[in-house]
Parts: sequence; structure tokens; C-alpha cells
Amino acid sequence: MSREGRLSGGVLVVASIVVSLVLVGAYLAAGGSSYEPKKTQDPCNPRPWSNPQSLGQIANQFTISALDGAACQLGVSRETLARALATPEGRERFKQRYGIDDEKLARAIRAGLVRAVDDAEEAGALPSLIAGPLRQTVKSIPLDQAIEFINDAESFLSNAESFLGPAQDIIEQLLP
Repeated sequence: MSREGRLSGGVLVVASIVVSLVLVGAYLAAGGSSYEPKKTQDPCNPRPWSNPQSLGQIANQFTISALDGAACQLGVSRETLARALATPEGRERFKQRYGIDDEKLARAIRAGLVRAVDDAEEAGALPSLIAGPLRQTVKSIPLDQAIEFINDAESFLSNAESFLGPAQDIIEQLLP
């Protein structure tokens, strides 16, 4: 290998070290040395609903509200509960870790669903005509159906809306 080849190889090594040091310096200057993950929000604090335009957006906010309500009852974060409800195995691990039986979990999830119905009605995303019967339904819904409702709120809410169909507007006008 010629002297020029060794010299250009050495220049590349020095240049890569300089670039690495500049990158580390930029990271530190941007505050990278004091990074702390953002804390999760307390599920007991109500979240304001944005102005949902589609059924998907309503379902998303409904799910978040239901998970917050249930997590508050259980004393865990919404994220922890959401992971636990994703699979039957996750649910079993969650129940064992926190010493929760099916009945306590069902009560908490039902309370979360009631909170979600209340929040949706208050935000104007769920008409009172649907909210009242839905609230009564979720108060006694079996655990597996309650979890399914949280995991697929869009489908459930869509079915509730289509049940009333075009009569919904007429009925709402007749109500005080």
C-alpha cells in the first residue's frame, strides 16, 4: 500500500472521530444529558375531550376515557391496564401481579365505561338518547364483553348509532 493510501485512511479515521465528537457535543448542547421520560398522566384526572369529528375519533377518546376510569379504580396507570387487557395472558399476569380477581376487575372496567359514557355525553359526542341506555347496559355488562367494548369501541358505537338510524334526529327533537 502506498503512503498516500495510508494517509487518506488516517484522514478518514480522524474525520470520523471529529464528526462523532461534534454529534455528541450537539446532543449535549440540546439537553440530551438530562433526559427524563415524560410521566404518565394520573388516570383519575379527567381529560378534556377534543372536538371529535368522526366515529373513529369518538371511539378513540371513549376508549381512553374508559381506560382512565378503570385504571383510576384499580390504582394503576392507563398504559399498564391497556397492556393487560390486550391479551388473556396479559390479563392473568396483571391480576396476579396486583392481586385483583375477576370481580374487582369487572367492577373497575364497568366504572370506566360509565365514566366514558358520561364524558362522551358531556362532550356532545354521544346523544342523550343513546347515552342513557348505554350507561345502563355497561353497568351490568360481563367482563369479557366489557373488555371487548374497550378494545373495539368504534364497532360498538357504530352499532348503537345504526340501531336508531334516521329516527334518531326525530326522536331527539321530540325530547325536552
